[in-house]
Amino acid sequence: MHENPKRINIMEANTIYKGLEGVTVSETKVGFVDGEAGRLVYRGYNIEDLTEHSSYEEVAYLLINGHLPNAKEYQDFTQVLRKSSELSKEVVDLIWTHSESHPTSLLRTAVSLLGANDRRADHALDKDQKDMGMELVGKIPAIVSSIRRAKDGGKYVSPSPELSMAGNMLYQSTGKKPDKTSERIMDVCLMLHADHGSNASTFSSLVTISTLSDIYSALTSAIGTLKGPLHGGANEMALKLIMKIGKPENVEKVIGDMLQKKEKIMGFGHRVYKVYDPRAKILKGFAREVTQKNGKELLFQTAQKVEDTMIMKLGSKGIFPNVDFYSGMVYDSLGFHPDIFTAIFAASRASGWVARSLEYVSDNKLFRPRSSYIGERGPKEYIPIGKRN
Repeated sequence: MHENPKRINIMEANTIYKGLEGVTVSETKVGFVDGEAGRLVYRGYNIEDLTEHSSYEEVAYLLINGHLPNAKEYQDFTQVLRKSSELSKEVVDLIWTHSESHPTSLLRTAVSLLGANDRRADHALDKDQKDMGMELVGKIPAIVSSIRRAKDGGKYVSPSPELSMAGNMLYQSTGKKPDKTSERIMDVCLMLHADHGSNASTFSSLVTISTLSDIYSALTSAIGTLKGPLHGGANEMALKLIMKIGKPENVEKVIGDMLQKKEKIMGFGHRVYKVYDPRAKILKGFAREVTQKNGKELLFQTAQKVEDTMIMKLGSKGIFPNVDFYSGMVYDSLGFHPDIFTAIFAASRASGWVARSLEYVSDNKLFRPRSSYIGERGPKEYIPIGKRN
Protein backbone atom coordinates (compact mmCIF):
# COMPACT_ATOMS: atom_id res chain seq x y z
CA MET A 1 0.00 0.00 0.00
CA HIS A 2 1.33 3.42 -0.94
CA GLU A 3 1.78 5.87 1.88
CA ASN A 4 -0.33 9.00 1.86
CA PRO A 5 2.00 11.98 1.21
CA LYS A 6 -0.42 14.42 2.85
CA ARG A 7 -0.37 12.32 6.01
CA ILE A 8 3.43 12.45 6.05
CA ASN A 9 3.29 16.22 5.62
CA ILE A 10 0.97 16.52 8.60
CA MET A 11 3.25 14.38 10.74
CA GLU A 12 6.38 16.34 9.83
CA ALA A 13 5.03 19.89 9.80
CA ASN A 14 2.33 19.49 12.45
CA THR A 15 -0.08 21.10 10.01
CA ILE A 16 -3.61 21.51 11.35
CA TYR A 17 -6.56 20.74 9.08
CA LYS A 18 -9.62 21.98 10.93
CA GLY A 19 -12.43 19.46 10.67
CA LEU A 20 -9.95 17.11 8.93
CA GLU A 21 -10.93 18.77 5.65
CA GLY A 22 -8.91 17.31 2.80
CA VAL A 23 -7.39 14.58 5.00
CA THR A 24 -7.84 10.96 3.87
CA VAL A 25 -8.29 8.64 6.85
CA SER A 26 -9.29 5.32 5.27
CA GLU A 27 -9.75 3.33 2.08
CA THR A 28 -13.20 2.07 1.10
CA LYS A 29 -15.02 0.10 -1.58
CA VAL A 30 -18.46 0.93 -0.19
CA GLY A 31 -19.30 4.28 -1.76
CA PHE A 32 -17.81 7.05 -3.87
CA VAL A 33 -18.75 10.72 -4.02
CA ASP A 34 -17.49 12.56 -7.10
CA GLY A 35 -17.93 16.18 -6.12
CA GLU A 36 -16.69 17.61 -9.42
CA ALA A 37 -18.89 15.49 -11.71
CA GLY A 38 -21.86 15.30 -9.32
CA ARG A 39 -21.92 11.51 -9.04
CA LEU A 40 -22.84 9.23 -6.14
CA VAL A 41 -21.80 5.59 -6.52
CA TYR A 42 -22.58 2.59 -4.31
CA ARG A 43 -20.20 -0.33 -4.98
CA GLY A 44 -19.85 0.78 -8.62
CA TYR A 45 -23.56 1.46 -9.26
CA ASN A 46 -24.77 4.99 -10.02
CA ILE A 47 -27.42 6.20 -7.58
CA GLU A 48 -29.71 7.10 -10.49
CA ASP A 49 -29.81 3.47 -11.66
CA LEU A 50 -30.35 2.11 -8.15
CA THR A 51 -33.22 4.45 -7.34
CA GLU A 52 -34.88 3.67 -10.66
CA HIS A 53 -34.56 -0.12 -10.63
CA SER A 54 -33.72 -1.30 -7.11
CA SER A 55 -35.06 -1.13 -3.55
CA TYR A 56 -33.66 -0.14 -0.17
CA GLU A 57 -33.40 -3.81 0.84
CA GLU A 58 -31.21 -4.55 -2.19
CA VAL A 59 -29.11 -1.44 -1.62
CA ALA A 60 -28.55 -2.31 2.04
CA TYR A 61 -27.46 -5.82 1.03
CA LEU A 62 -25.18 -4.36 -1.66
CA LEU A 63 -23.48 -1.97 0.75
CA ILE A 64 -22.90 -4.58 3.46
CA ASN A 65 -22.02 -7.59 1.28
CA GLY A 66 -20.38 -5.99 -1.74
CA HIS A 67 -22.72 -7.29 -4.46
CA LEU A 68 -26.38 -7.27 -5.39
CA PRO A 69 -28.16 -10.33 -3.97
CA ASN A 70 -29.46 -13.26 -5.97
CA ALA A 71 -33.01 -14.47 -5.25
CA LYS A 72 -31.99 -16.74 -2.34
CA GLU A 73 -29.71 -14.14 -0.76
CA TYR A 74 -32.41 -11.51 -1.08
CA GLN A 75 -35.01 -13.78 0.55
CA ASP A 76 -32.71 -14.65 3.46
CA PHE A 77 -31.73 -11.01 3.99
CA THR A 78 -35.27 -9.67 3.94
CA GLN A 79 -36.29 -12.36 6.44
CA VAL A 80 -33.61 -11.05 8.81
CA LEU A 81 -34.86 -7.49 8.32
CA ARG A 82 -38.52 -8.43 8.87
CA LYS A 83 -37.77 -10.45 12.00
CA SER A 84 -35.66 -7.60 13.37
CA SER A 85 -38.37 -5.00 12.75
CA GLU A 86 -40.59 -6.53 15.42
CA LEU A 87 -39.62 -4.62 18.58
CA SER A 88 -39.34 -6.15 22.04
CA LYS A 89 -41.63 -5.04 24.85
CA GLU A 90 -38.66 -3.39 26.60
CA VAL A 91 -37.88 -1.18 23.59
CA VAL A 92 -41.56 -0.37 23.04
CA ASP A 93 -41.93 0.59 26.71
CA LEU A 94 -38.85 2.82 26.45
CA ILE A 95 -40.28 4.63 23.43
CA TRP A 96 -43.74 5.19 24.86
CA THR A 97 -42.44 6.14 28.31
CA HIS A 98 -40.11 8.78 26.83
CA SER A 99 -42.21 9.88 23.87
CA GLU A 100 -41.68 13.56 24.77
CA SER A 101 -37.91 13.24 24.24
CA HIS A 102 -36.22 14.41 21.06
CA PRO A 103 -36.66 11.58 18.50
CA THR A 104 -32.95 11.34 17.68
CA SER A 105 -32.01 11.20 21.36
CA LEU A 106 -34.63 8.52 21.92
CA LEU A 107 -33.36 6.51 18.95
CA ARG A 108 -29.80 6.76 20.27
CA THR A 109 -30.93 5.49 23.67
CA ALA A 110 -32.95 2.64 22.13
CA VAL A 111 -29.95 1.42 20.11
CA SER A 112 -27.78 1.60 23.22
CA LEU A 113 -30.40 -0.44 25.11
CA LEU A 114 -30.36 -3.08 22.38
CA GLY A 115 -26.59 -3.35 22.77
CA ALA A 116 -26.84 -3.65 26.54
CA ASN A 117 -29.26 -6.58 26.14
CA ASP A 118 -27.27 -8.45 23.48
CA ARG A 119 -24.62 -10.71 25.02
CA ARG A 120 -22.93 -11.08 21.63
CA ALA A 121 -21.86 -7.45 21.92
CA ASP A 122 -19.63 -8.14 24.93
CA HIS A 123 -17.09 -10.19 22.97
CA ALA A 124 -18.19 -9.77 19.38
CA LEU A 125 -16.64 -11.98 16.72
CA ASP A 126 -16.61 -10.87 13.07
CA LYS A 127 -19.71 -12.92 12.26
CA ASP A 128 -21.49 -11.56 15.33
CA GLN A 129 -20.72 -7.98 14.29
CA LYS A 130 -22.18 -8.57 10.84
CA ASP A 131 -25.26 -10.37 12.18
CA MET A 132 -25.92 -7.64 14.74
CA GLY A 133 -25.35 -4.99 12.08
CA MET A 134 -27.88 -6.48 9.68
CA GLU A 135 -30.40 -6.78 12.50
CA LEU A 136 -29.91 -3.10 13.30
CA VAL A 137 -30.60 -2.20 9.68
CA GLY A 138 -34.01 -3.80 10.13
CA LYS A 139 -34.62 -2.58 13.65
CA ILE A 140 -33.73 1.13 13.44
CA PRO A 141 -36.49 2.02 10.91
CA ALA A 142 -39.03 0.27 13.16
CA ILE A 143 -37.78 2.23 16.18
CA VAL A 144 -38.04 5.52 14.26
CA SER A 145 -41.57 4.70 13.07
CA SER A 146 -42.63 3.74 16.58
CA ILE A 147 -41.25 6.99 17.98
CA ARG A 148 -43.42 8.92 15.53
CA ARG A 149 -46.40 6.69 16.42
CA ALA A 150 -45.88 7.25 20.15
CA LYS A 151 -45.65 11.03 19.69
CA ASP A 152 -48.98 10.96 17.87
CA GLY A 153 -50.58 9.10 20.77
CA GLY A 154 -51.11 5.83 18.93
CA LYS A 155 -50.37 2.26 20.00
CA TYR A 156 -47.50 0.10 18.80
CA VAL A 157 -48.01 -1.38 15.33
CA SER A 158 -46.30 -4.65 14.35
CA PRO A 159 -44.71 -4.69 10.89
CA SER A 160 -46.63 -6.23 8.01
CA PRO A 161 -44.94 -9.11 6.13
CA GLU A 162 -46.62 -7.83 2.94
CA LEU A 163 -44.80 -4.49 2.94
CA SER A 164 -41.28 -3.37 2.12
CA MET A 165 -39.12 -1.63 4.72
CA ALA A 166 -40.25 1.70 3.31
CA GLY A 167 -43.87 0.62 3.40
CA ASN A 168 -43.57 -0.56 6.97
CA MET A 169 -41.96 2.71 8.02
CA LEU A 170 -45.13 4.46 6.89
CA TYR A 171 -47.43 1.74 8.24
CA GLN A 172 -45.79 1.50 11.67
CA SER A 173 -45.86 5.30 11.88
CA THR A 174 -49.56 5.75 11.11
CA GLY A 175 -51.29 2.38 11.49
CA LYS A 176 -52.51 2.71 7.87
CA LYS A 177 -51.22 0.78 4.87
CA PRO A 178 -49.56 3.28 2.50
CA ASP A 179 -50.44 3.70 -1.16
CA LYS A 180 -47.88 2.51 -3.70
CA THR A 181 -46.75 6.03 -4.63
CA SER A 182 -45.95 6.99 -1.03
CA GLU A 183 -44.21 3.67 -0.43
CA ARG A 184 -42.05 4.11 -3.53
CA ILE A 185 -41.09 7.69 -2.63
CA MET A 186 -40.13 6.58 0.87
CA ASP A 187 -38.08 3.74 -0.62
CA VAL A 188 -36.15 6.18 -2.82
CA CYS A 189 -35.49 8.47 0.16
CA LEU A 190 -33.99 5.56 2.07
CA MET A 191 -31.74 4.62 -0.86
CA LEU A 192 -30.54 8.18 -1.39
CA HIS A 193 -29.41 8.59 2.22
CA ALA A 194 -27.89 5.11 2.70
CA ASP A 195 -24.24 6.15 2.29
CA HIS A 196 -22.30 9.29 1.51
CA GLY A 197 -18.56 9.21 2.03
CA SER A 198 -16.69 10.02 5.21
CA ASN A 199 -19.31 12.35 6.62
CA ALA A 200 -19.25 13.24 10.32
CA SER A 201 -21.52 10.44 11.56
CA THR A 202 -19.81 7.78 9.45
CA PHE A 203 -16.41 8.91 10.69
CA SER A 204 -17.74 8.78 14.25
CA SER A 205 -18.79 5.15 13.76
CA LEU A 206 -15.33 4.30 12.41
CA VAL A 207 -13.58 5.88 15.37
CA THR A 208 -15.70 3.80 17.74
CA ILE A 209 -15.36 0.50 15.87
CA SER A 210 -11.58 1.05 15.58
CA THR A 211 -11.32 0.42 19.33
CA LEU A 212 -12.76 -3.07 18.61
CA SER A 213 -15.98 -2.05 20.30
CA ASP A 214 -19.31 -3.53 19.12
CA ILE A 215 -21.52 -2.41 16.24
CA TYR A 216 -24.20 -1.13 18.66
CA SER A 217 -21.67 1.28 20.15
CA ALA A 218 -20.52 2.36 16.68
CA LEU A 219 -24.07 3.20 15.59
CA THR A 220 -24.88 4.87 18.92
CA SER A 221 -21.89 7.16 18.29
CA ALA A 222 -23.05 7.80 14.74
CA ILE A 223 -26.60 8.69 15.79
CA GLY A 224 -25.32 11.12 18.42
CA THR A 225 -23.16 12.79 15.78
CA LEU A 226 -25.99 12.89 13.25
CA LYS A 227 -28.20 14.85 15.67
CA GLY A 228 -26.32 18.10 15.10
CA PRO A 229 -28.01 20.70 12.87
CA LEU A 230 -24.91 20.96 10.67
CA HIS A 231 -25.34 17.31 9.71
CA GLY A 232 -28.61 15.41 10.07
CA GLY A 233 -30.70 18.37 11.19
CA ALA A 234 -30.16 20.46 8.06
CA ASN A 235 -33.31 19.27 6.25
CA GLU A 236 -35.51 20.37 9.15
CA MET A 237 -33.90 23.82 9.07
CA ALA A 238 -34.31 24.05 5.28
CA LEU A 239 -38.02 23.22 5.51
CA LYS A 240 -38.53 25.79 8.26
CA LEU A 241 -36.94 28.45 6.05
CA ILE A 242 -39.22 27.60 3.10
CA MET A 243 -42.26 27.68 5.38
CA LYS A 244 -41.14 30.98 6.88
CA ILE A 245 -40.80 32.55 3.42
CA GLY A 246 -44.33 31.38 2.70
CA LYS A 247 -44.77 32.12 -1.00
CA PRO A 248 -42.63 32.72 -4.11
CA GLU A 249 -43.07 36.50 -4.19
CA ASN A 250 -41.36 36.78 -0.77
CA VAL A 251 -38.26 34.87 -1.79
CA GLU A 252 -36.01 37.54 -3.26
CA LYS A 253 -36.33 39.90 -0.29
CA VAL A 254 -35.89 37.21 2.39
CA ILE A 255 -32.96 35.51 0.67
CA GLY A 256 -31.41 38.84 -0.25
CA ASP A 257 -31.58 40.05 3.36
CA MET A 258 -30.12 36.77 4.66
CA LEU A 259 -27.22 36.86 2.22
CA GLN A 260 -26.49 40.48 3.04
CA LYS A 261 -26.29 39.54 6.73
CA LYS A 262 -24.09 36.55 5.77
CA GLU A 263 -26.60 34.12 7.26
CA LYS A 264 -26.36 30.47 6.22
CA ILE A 265 -29.07 29.28 3.82
CA MET A 266 -29.70 25.68 4.92
CA GLY A 267 -30.06 23.19 2.09
CA PHE A 268 -27.46 24.85 -0.14
CA GLY A 269 -23.79 24.14 -0.67
CA HIS A 270 -21.84 21.01 0.18
CA ARG A 271 -18.37 20.22 1.48
CA VAL A 272 -17.79 17.80 -1.43
CA TYR A 273 -20.18 18.65 -4.27
CA LYS A 274 -19.21 21.68 -6.36
CA VAL A 275 -22.10 21.05 -8.76
CA TYR A 276 -25.76 20.11 -8.29
CA ASP A 277 -26.11 17.29 -5.72
CA PRO A 278 -27.36 14.22 -7.69
CA ARG A 279 -29.56 13.22 -4.76
CA ALA A 280 -31.26 16.63 -4.81
CA LYS A 281 -31.99 16.21 -8.53
CA ILE A 282 -33.80 12.94 -7.86
CA LEU A 283 -35.65 14.23 -4.81
CA LYS A 284 -36.77 17.38 -6.58
CA GLY A 285 -38.94 15.36 -8.95
CA PHE A 286 -40.48 13.41 -6.08
CA ALA A 287 -40.97 16.61 -4.09
CA ARG A 288 -42.98 18.08 -6.96
CA GLU A 289 -45.06 14.88 -7.19
CA VAL A 290 -45.75 14.38 -3.49
CA THR A 291 -46.56 18.03 -2.74
CA GLN A 292 -49.08 18.08 -5.58
CA LYS A 293 -50.55 14.80 -4.34
CA ASN A 294 -51.00 16.15 -0.82
CA GLY A 295 -52.14 19.70 -1.58
CA LYS A 296 -48.85 21.42 -0.73
CA GLU A 297 -47.99 22.82 -4.16
CA LEU A 298 -47.20 26.26 -2.68
CA LEU A 299 -44.40 24.72 -0.65
CA PHE A 300 -42.72 23.35 -3.76
CA GLN A 301 -43.30 26.54 -5.75
CA THR A 302 -41.63 28.57 -3.01
CA ALA A 303 -38.73 26.12 -2.87
CA GLN A 304 -38.30 26.32 -6.63
CA LYS A 305 -38.08 30.11 -6.42
CA VAL A 306 -35.52 29.86 -3.60
CA GLU A 307 -33.45 27.50 -5.74
CA ASP A 308 -33.62 29.78 -8.78
CA THR A 309 -32.63 32.80 -6.68
CA MET A 310 -29.74 31.04 -4.96
CA ILE A 311 -28.33 29.65 -8.21
CA MET A 312 -28.55 33.09 -9.82
CA LYS A 313 -26.70 34.67 -6.92
CA LEU A 314 -24.26 31.94 -5.90
CA GLY A 315 -24.23 29.25 -8.57
CA SER A 316 -21.03 30.66 -10.04
CA LYS A 317 -19.38 29.89 -6.70
CA GLY A 318 -20.48 26.24 -6.78
CA ILE A 319 -23.41 26.74 -4.41
CA PHE A 320 -26.36 24.53 -5.42
CA PRO A 321 -29.16 22.69 -3.60
CA ASN A 322 -28.07 19.66 -1.60
CA VAL A 323 -30.12 16.65 -0.55
CA ASP A 324 -31.43 18.43 2.57
CA PHE A 325 -33.24 21.12 0.60
CA TYR A 326 -35.89 18.80 -0.81
CA SER A 327 -35.83 15.83 1.60
CA GLY A 328 -37.54 17.72 4.44
CA MET A 329 -40.32 18.79 2.08
CA VAL A 330 -40.84 15.18 0.96
CA TYR A 331 -40.98 13.88 4.55
CA ASP A 332 -43.39 16.64 5.51
CA SER A 333 -45.68 15.78 2.59
CA LEU A 334 -45.59 12.12 3.63
CA GLY A 335 -46.92 13.16 7.03
CA PHE A 336 -43.78 13.18 9.19
CA HIS A 337 -43.20 15.95 11.72
CA PRO A 338 -39.98 17.98 11.27
CA ASP A 339 -38.48 16.91 14.60
CA ILE A 340 -38.22 13.31 13.37
CA PHE A 341 -36.48 14.06 10.05
CA THR A 342 -33.02 13.38 11.47
CA ALA A 343 -34.12 10.03 12.89
CA ILE A 344 -35.46 9.07 9.45
CA PHE A 345 -32.04 9.97 8.06
CA ALA A 346 -30.52 7.54 10.60
CA ALA A 347 -32.95 4.78 9.55
CA SER A 348 -31.54 5.03 6.04
CA ARG A 349 -27.88 5.65 6.89
CA ALA A 350 -27.75 2.61 9.23
CA SER A 351 -26.83 0.39 6.28
CA GLY A 352 -23.94 2.64 5.31
CA TRP A 353 -22.71 2.91 8.89
CA VAL A 354 -22.75 -0.87 9.26
CA ALA A 355 -21.08 -1.47 5.89
CA ARG A 356 -18.26 0.98 6.51
CA SER A 357 -17.72 -0.11 10.12
CA LEU A 358 -17.40 -3.76 9.10
CA GLU A 359 -15.09 -2.82 6.24
CA TYR A 360 -12.83 -0.67 8.43
CA VAL A 361 -12.49 -3.15 11.28
CA SER A 362 -11.54 -5.93 8.82
CA ASP A 363 -8.21 -4.10 8.36
CA ASN A 364 -8.27 -2.16 11.58
CA LYS A 365 -6.08 0.67 12.84
CA LEU A 366 -7.01 2.49 16.04
CA PHE A 367 -7.66 6.18 15.39
CA ARG A 368 -5.23 8.29 17.39
CA PRO A 369 -4.80 11.78 15.93
CA ARG A 370 -2.67 14.42 17.61
CA SER A 371 -3.54 17.89 18.85
CA SER A 372 -1.26 20.90 18.79
CA TYR A 373 -0.94 22.14 22.37
CA ILE A 374 -1.09 25.96 22.56
CA GLY A 375 -1.56 26.35 26.32
CA GLU A 376 0.96 27.30 29.00
CA ARG A 377 3.85 24.85 29.28
CA GLY A 378 4.90 25.79 32.81
CA PRO A 379 5.97 24.54 35.19
CA LYS A 380 3.69 26.75 37.30
CA GLU A 381 3.89 26.89 41.09
CA TYR A 382 1.02 25.10 42.82
CA ILE A 383 -0.69 27.36 45.41
CA PRO A 384 -2.89 25.74 48.10
CA ILE A 385 -6.55 26.74 47.86
CA GLY A 386 -6.47 28.72 51.10
CA LYS A 387 -3.76 31.02 49.78
CA ARG A 388 -5.25 31.77 46.37
CA ASN A 389 -6.72 35.20 45.62
